[in-house]
Amino acid sequence: MHLYRRIGAALVGLTAFVMLAGSAPAQDGGDTATMLSERVIGSPDAPVTVIEYFSLTCGHCADFHNNTYDAVKEKYIDTGKVKFVYRDFPLDGVALRASMMARCVDERRYPGVIQILFKSQNNWARAADPVAEIKKIGQLAGLGDEAFQSCMQSEALANGILAGRQDASTAGVQSTPTFQIEGQLYPGSRSIEEFSEILDPLIAKN
Repeated sequence: MHLYRRIGAALVGLTAFVMLAGSAPAQDGGDTATMLSERVIGSPDAPVTVIEYFSLTCGHCADFHNNTYDAVKEKYIDTGKVKFVYRDFPLDGVALRASMMARCVDERRYPGVIQILFKSQNNWARAADPVAEIKKIGQLAGLGDEAFQSCMQSEALANGILAGRQDASTAGVQSTPTFQIEGQLYPGSRSIEEFSEILDPLIAKN
């Protein structure tokens, strides 16, 4: 689990990246608003909402997505019991770039891209040139070279993601992954059994 005390140092690097990005052309407001819109899967009428705050370079986040996410999706999301909301909480510049790329692909492909990023995390996150590896994943999702470059240069998109992270920090998120379920924060990767202990009583109430 990434501890809160690391966020300050990470923010310095992220802020530096945003300042550099400011010299490049940003995407127009409409596109940025679409890219920053909520990423959600599951029925809008689901009785319970689960919000995940994650960093794409977080090993514990990868553990959840690689070992528990599919079971949660099958048991709760696909059955209309849970609406699942993705929230970016990047802890370093590489995670920020990966989050930006994922938000630039077709929104319908976003959940799949997130899964690919977590399944291949050890490859792209530790590469000599992680941005080049992120670009390859974006290409698989239909993001062309020009679109990728524009995405990486978007100050508005980077600032929007960082603003969301700051809002989450203010609300009490201190580590990744953290799950917000009906207003309660649950830090740390959890098994399907642990999710069931939390979710089943809430679903029964509704």
